Amino acid sequence: MRVEMLAILGAAAFLVPMCSAADDDLEARIAALESTVAGMADTVDSKLDAVDADTFWLLFGTVLVFFMQAGFAMLEVGQVAVKNTKNILIKNIFDAVIAALFWWATGYGLAFGADGFVRRNKGSGENGFYGGSGFFYEGIGSGDDASPLTNTPSAKTYGKASWMFQWAFAGTTATIVSGAIAERATFGAYVAYSCLLVGYIYPAVVHMGWSSDGKFSPWREKRLFGGCGMIDFAGSGVVHMTGGVSAVIASTFVGPRKGRFGPDAKHLEQQSVVFQSLGTLILWVGWYGFNGASTLAIQGYGGVAAHVFMTTTIAAATSCISCVLVSYLLTHIIDPSMANNGILAGLVAITAGCSTSNNWGAFFTGLVACPVYMCASKLLVKLEIDDVVDAFPVHGACGCWGVIAAALFASEFYYANAYYSDRKDDCAGIFYGGDGGSLGAAVCFIFADIGWTGANIFLLFLVCKYVYPYGIRVDESVEDVGMDDSKHGGHCDVPMPPPGATNDHVELQTKDYEKEMEA
Repeated sequence: MRVEMLAILGAAAFLVPMCSAADDDLEARIAALESTVAGMADTVDSKLDAVDADTFWLLFGTVLVFFMQAGFAMLEVGQVAVKNTKNILIKNIFDAVIAALFWWATGYGLAFGADGFVRRNKGSGENGFYGGSGFFYEGIGSGDDASPLTNTPSAKTYGKASWMFQWAFAGTTATIVSGAIAERATFGAYVAYSCLLVGYIYPAVVHMGWSSDGKFSPWREKRLFGGCGMIDFAGSGVVHMTGGVSAVIASTFVGPRKGRFGPDAKHLEQQSVVFQSLGTLILWVGWYGFNGASTLAIQGYGGVAAHVFMTTTIAAATSCISCVLVSYLLTHIIDPSMANNGILAGLVAITAGCSTSNNWGAFFTGLVACPVYMCASKLLVKLEIDDVVDAFPVHGACGCWGVIAAALFASEFYYANAYYSDRKDDCAGIFYGGDGGSLGAAVCFIFADIGWTGANIFLLFLVCKYVYPYGIRVDESVEDVGMDDSKHGGHCDVPMPPPGATNDHVELQTKDYEKEMEA
């Protein structure tokens, strides 16, 4: 018995230090695990904070871009007669609301949905022309799960901010045409144009240029066009050239205003250069959201955003001074209208390369934007195409130049920051040692955009002209009296009629005007 007790006591004496060592090891492991979990929690919190910051950045950009609608409204109001003020304002309002509904219904899905052109056994992205999912924002994540359309952690947060930001861009694209065909186009034809552009035409251009499946997109993972894709960081081509091409075709179809050209040509009334200048400055402010927030994130991209702000400013200032100087040398007039359009020309041109050009690249982009704008404006007059606000010279011609300029002035350093560092040597601009892949993609995109947008806008206005009961142009008497009296309840400077009032007073005003004309 004693022998057994001694054996047990000996074993216990041997095991106690082992258990103590095991306890120490267990405590160490628990401490390490707690540290790891705490680190993971900090990482998750950090990532969630980053998502919140990026979401706020996009929403901030959305507000600035949407505020550009006010800038366009003031710019256009300043360049039309007082009698057409209300017509301009309601068209700009309708651009925003139509864009919201049609971008929700079809636009976003066609633009950023999974590639709709899928060849058998080839997978998504084979053709890169339009998306085919995400209509009415359905299927973009399950609950709070990750979104298949955006490479983001949460469709509930960042994904919806992205939708808002892209909606503001779509509305901006549609508004470009409003001023070009001002004072004589029917409201119905304009509404039809706005619906088709936002819901069908523009989304295909977005998909080609910006989607990860897009034919010319630099974000494409494989089969990059020209090995690089095109450089259009914020939309010189995707947004402005699309709007500019639409504007020149619409202006051609609608025809010039009465008295604009021909033997009876006269100086047509413009309301106020004050409104025009105010609109330009509002647009300039909005452009910082347009270009700056196109980084799509602020965490890790603050330096890119700051650089974008700087190049945007340099290009706008250079183009403005150049246009005023050239105009003064030709006319001996320091023209504020030329200063305004010079600013816009520079802003449009730098939009493509705002993140990839260095400061000197921005300077030369703005410098060349001036003669591009002025020559395009003179060409329209020569062809007797009445573009009231010079929408095509500013947005179409300078947008085209901007896409090309981005492929010329993209530096290796800034290309790596904005896009991918592994192909910076090949995809930099021609003037910075690039192999020309970006330039080739840019030229091909320009032709694709002009062909797609031009053909669809041509068919739309052709159908409206011969099928729509009211056509695409108002009657001559309506043009003489003005849209406000004829269609919108009277001049903007008279008291508005009470709700439910008839338009009898408008008819009387029209008859009185006709009597004056006959006399």
